[in-house]
Amino acid sequence: MTLEEVFENAKQHTRTCRVCRVCNGKACAGEIPGVGGKGTGSSFIRNAEALKNVRLRMNVLIGLKKADPSADFFGHKVSLPVYAAPITGMGPQYGSDITEKEYAKRVLEGASAAGTYAFTGDGKDFSFFEDPFRLILAQNGEGIPTMKPWVKKGRDRRTDLLKEGKPIAFATDIDAAGLLFLRDADPAITNLSAEDLADLKKMLGTVPLIVKGIMTADAAKKAVEAGADGIVVSNHGGRVLDDAEGTIEVLPEIVNAVKGRCRILIDGAFRSGADVFKALALGADGVLIGRPVALAALGGNAEGVKLYFEKIRTELREAMTMCGASSVKEINTSMVCVKK
Repeated sequence: MTLEEVFENAKQHTRTCRVCRVCNGKACAGEIPGVGGKGTGSSFIRNAEALKNVRLRMNVLIGLKKADPSADFFGHKVSLPVYAAPITGMGPQYGSDITEKEYAKRVLEGASAAGTYAFTGDGKDFSFFEDPFRLILAQNGEGIPTMKPWVKKGRDRRTDLLKEGKPIAFATDIDAAGLLFLRDADPAITNLSAEDLADLKKMLGTVPLIVKGIMTADAAKKAVEAGADGIVVSNHGGRVLDDAEGTIEVLPEIVNAVKGRCRILIDGAFRSGADVFKALALGADGVLIGRPVALAALGGNAEGVKLYFEKIRTELREAMTMCGASSVKEINTSMVCVKK
C-alpha cells in the first residue's frame, strides 16, 4: 500500500472531506459540521498561509553526515517530534461510519508503529474519552488522552479513570471552549481558569499536563504558572474563532514568554516535514497534525497512519540535511526567514 492509495481510499470513507491534494481549508471553508474552519474559514486558511510565509534557508556547505530527526517527549524517545492531534466526530464531522473507538485504535497503533504518539479526543458521549483512554492503558500508557474543558463534574469523571493506570501525559484542549453545542451539554464545557489548571496538575501528580489552545503570551505564562508541563499553540484548527491569528505567527512571542519553562508544541495546517522544520526553528519542541492523520486512518487503518508519519519524517530529514542541522536540537532561527 502506498500513501497515495491510502488517501484515494479515504475518499470512499468520508462524505464531507474532499481529500484535497493541498489541505488548506479553502475548499471546505465554513463547513461545520464537516472539516472546515468556522465562519468564513479564514482561521484555518490563515494557519496554512502563514506557514508559507516562513522560508527555509538552504546551507549545505558543512560537514553534515546524517540528519537524525529523533526527539524526546517527556522522557520518552520518539522517531520524530510529530504527534497525532486529538480528533473525534468521525460521524458528524467526517461523515464516516467508523466508530470513535476504532478510529482511536488505528491512530494509536499507527503512531506507535512509526515510533511516536497520538493524542486522543473527547466528546459529549463519555465513551469518546473512555474508550481511547483504555486503549492507551492497554498500549502501556503510550498515548495522550485529551480532555475537553468540562465543568468540574465532567473533569472529575474523566480523571477518575487515572485510578486504573497512568498515560505518559495528559492533555486538556481548553480551545474547545468555543464549541458552542457543548456549552449546553450536561455536563457542559466552560472556560477553564488558571486555578482549574492548577487543581488538575495537582491531581495528576507526576503525569505531565499539556494545555492545548494557547494563542497569547499572557495565556502561556498563566498556564506555566499553573503548573503545565507543556502547551500546544493552537486555535483548534480554525474551528472555534473566525479571523484568528495563525498559530505560527504567534509562536515566537509565546516562546519568548515561556523562556524554556515548559515544552511548546504547535498545530494548525502543518502538512510536511518542511512545515515541521519551520516550527522547530521558531522555537517549538514538536508539532501536532490532525486532518491528514485522520484521513490516513480512514483510508489505510493503522498502516496508513504509519506511512503518513514516515513521510513526514523523511521530509523533515531532508529539510535538516539541506539546512545544516544534524539533530532537532540544532535547528534554530538562523535556518529560516519570515516573509513580512
